[in-house]
Amino acid sequence: MKQNVFFVSGIDTNIGKSYATAYLARLWNEQGCRTITQKFIQTGNPEGYSEDIELHRRLMGMDYLPEDEQELTKPEIFSYPASPHLASQIDHRAIDFDKIKRATDTLSRGYDAVLVEGAGGLMVPLTEDFLTIDYVQQEGYPLVFVTSGRLGSINHTLLSFEAIERRGIKLHTVMYNMFPEGEDKIIQEDTEGYIRRYIDKHFPGAEFVKVPCL
Repeated sequence: MKQNVFFVSGIDTNIGKSYATAYLARLWNEQGCRTITQKFIQTGNPEGYSEDIELHRRLMGMDYLPEDEQELTKPEIFSYPASPHLASQIDHRAIDFDKIKRATDTLSRGYDAVLVEGAGGLMVPLTEDFLTIDYVQQEGYPLVFVTSGRLGSINHTLLSFEAIERRGIKLHTVMYNMFPEGEDKIIQEDTEGYIRRYIDKHFPGAEFVKVPCL
């Protein structure tokens, strides 16, 4: 497999990972890097359907792709809207990590870059004893991390940064999500500056991307 797979996580659920993933994919495509997105585990959806992949395609300005129809971009889907470990228990079906890996590898061979969107934050459990951060570390994926300017983001962001630093995970890109609109502008601007300075000091090779409201 080419070294072109990036894992997208964030400080929490509802932080706008799907929105940011689609924006980055569109940006890279516009820059000439053929990029596709994957939702490696989708919960809260009926079989065969991923609301996040649908959002990706809409924001990327494209129709459903053949890889979407083949379910390579949505290899594991569970019905209950919960963390993957609970959703899989409710559906009485274990997560098939080999299936996910095969799908990711196939996408990797066909594209310049693959953005794999996670579910929730880095410490979300996939099984009783296997966390999302364990998966990222195991696969050796560089991390694209989504944060925002809402109150509390600095704390959640720095806790996540300490965790990936301890695990030796490469921080590739930090996405500062301006969506949704309506956040306190004073807090938003201060948070952006603080996180930028922290990255410059601790992760000098990481990119910083502001995600506008599309």
